[in-house]
Amino acid sequence: MVFSSIIFLFRFLPIFLAAYFLAPKRMRNLVLFFGSLIFYAWGEPVYILLMLFSTVSDYIHGILIEKKLTEGKQKPARGLLVSSMAINLLMLGFFKYSGRVALPIGISFYTFQTMSYTIDVYRKKTPAQKNFVAFGAFVSMFPQLIAGPIVQYRTIAQALTERREKAEDVVYGIRRFVLGLAKKVLLANQIGLLFTQISALPAAELTTAGAWLGAVCFAFQIYFDFSGYSDMAVGLGAMLGFRLPENFNYPYLSVSITEFWRRWHITLGTWFREYVYIPLGGNRKGFGRQIINILIVWALTGIWHGASWNFLIWGLWFAAFLMLEKAGSSFLEKKAVKLPEGVRHTVGRCYVLFVVLISWVIFSFEDAGRMQEYLAVMFGLQGAGLINASVCYELCSQGMLLLFLILGATPLPARVVHLLRTGLEKRTKAAGRESAGVWLLLEAVVLTGLFLLSVAFVVDASYNPFLYFRF
Repeated sequence: MVFSSIIFLFRFLPIFLAAYFLAPKRMRNLVLFFGSLIFYAWGEPVYILLMLFSTVSDYIHGILIEKKLTEGKQKPARGLLVSSMAINLLMLGFFKYSGRVALPIGISFYTFQTMSYTIDVYRKKTPAQKNFVAFGAFVSMFPQLIAGPIVQYRTIAQALTERREKAEDVVYGIRRFVLGLAKKVLLANQIGLLFTQISALPAAELTTAGAWLGAVCFAFQIYFDFSGYSDMAVGLGAMLGFRLPENFNYPYLSVSITEFWRRWHITLGTWFREYVYIPLGGNRKGFGRQIINILIVWALTGIWHGASWNFLIWGLWFAAFLMLEKAGSSFLEKKAVKLPEGVRHTVGRCYVLFVVLISWVIFSFEDAGRMQEYLAVMFGLQGAGLINASVCYELCSQGMLLLFLILGATPLPARVVHLLRTGLEKRTKAAGRESAGVWLLLEAVVLTGLFLLSVAFVVDASYNPFLYFRF
């Protein structure tokens, strides 16, 4: 069951929200837990047992670790932590990388969440959760169960037992959900169709311009697909009284690969930094050790996405540029500082976009031969020449969509909305009227229009994937 489906929008979600808000506050975690299990079982009826096993295992391990630490028994506590991590990693390794069984949806996300919980209990950063229903609600929470954001237990521990669902949070949640749905359905799905069409062309029929257009299409598709899902997850969480972490911050405006990974899939980067990079020593043990740590983290980041070699290559591709940036940081600071800031930012963004576009080609093709052919066409080594009429036609026919995609990947729309609201407040204040009601009415009309348009596209479309479901 995906968020951008009729069954979720008009059956599961209304029934769940009605049950949730009609239930007494002390029962809402139970409603959330069972509702999330139903949500997961809709597509994975067998693997719900796997998720429940992971939940029970880490629930018990957390309590036992805290008990041993309270008794001053550090070594047994460490052994329990190793046991918890081994169970999670073996489970993840078997189901995701053995190739013997179908991949359980969302296993990479909820496994990382439960691992962070036991690690944090061991580090005494959070107390163990004694209420199994509350812990189960954390692990299985349907807004972020399938594709994140990856939520650390300690960030929502208090909300699990003391949250208050406020009207303004519900309104904010609806806004974020509708905008995320529109990003997914109206932008990601539409440009994804063009990428599917381009990537299916044989290398002999693909032009260099067409190959670069395809890479741009996939870059936009994966951004609006994943960030749209994250927006919907944050919005649903807000409706239920949770403040889920943000996962994206306009990554395509970055001026370095280091900055890009502070803005893209923020919760995954935070997880690897906190639970792998820093424990390995980070940058505290010399430059050589830092380089090794970066290699380890990015090899693991690539493997986390899948067992195919292209994901490992993708991770190492980014590792190479991160290491180059670390190695050349002092030189760049001395030389680049002489350039005007605008020039530095323009050059930096062009460099980032080049590196990232190549990375998305590596990421999107699991077939190594097909990946090599596509990259060769991009650099004019194969293919049907530089450009042809088909590419010109696509650029013209999809020009408006590409413009919306470019603008949507920047803060410009949010700034325009802010200016419009500020202007409305000034005009209504000068006229002696209240602006809040007028703005809420306008916002409601726009959001309703976006929702209805998105639903129309969902009903009419046969192409409605979520790219990160397979991770």
